[in-house]
Amino acid sequence: MRVRGRGSGRVSMAGLTCYKPGKRSRMFYSVREYRGRKGEPKGIGWCDLRDLLVRAHIQLGGPIVLVWDNLRMHLAEEMRRFIADHTDWLTVFQLPSYTPDLNPQEGIWSLVKRDIGNFAAADLSQITRAVKRRLKQIQYRPDPDLVDGCLTSTGLRMDD
Repeated sequence: MRVRGRGSGRVSMAGLTCYKPGKRSRMFYSVREYRGRKGEPKGIGWCDLRDLLVRAHIQLGGPIVLVWDNLRMHLAEEMRRFIADHTDWLTVFQLPSYTPDLNPQEGIWSLVKRDIGNFAAADLSQITRAVKRRLKQIQYRPDPDLVDGCLTSTGLRMDD
């Protein structure tokens, strides 16, 4: 059987799960495809995270209280400078080391991975499209229970 894939690529994702009392929960995400080309970023970088935060801030129209884990990119010096320069709308709380049960975005990643776990893709682009399609389904769902469930599973209080 002829196989076209070489296994030299990856799909990286970054996301924010957002809650505001009295409003529908929201999700923002960024997806990056890495094909192993020289000079191509291997994954999500601090600039991608910065852009994701700025996009969320603009769309949400207000300050952001960010709770995130100790991913290396979250602790990068450039990211720390960005946070320090934007304390007027960005407050960051760092989770303890390795606490995925406190991170609602882990629930979102689990939903995406579950849906594409048995997906037989011919190439990396098909995987990327499948990931983006599933994220859009979660993001624009008619019923907010899916994202709310990921938020409440962390113990975050959802009432006003």
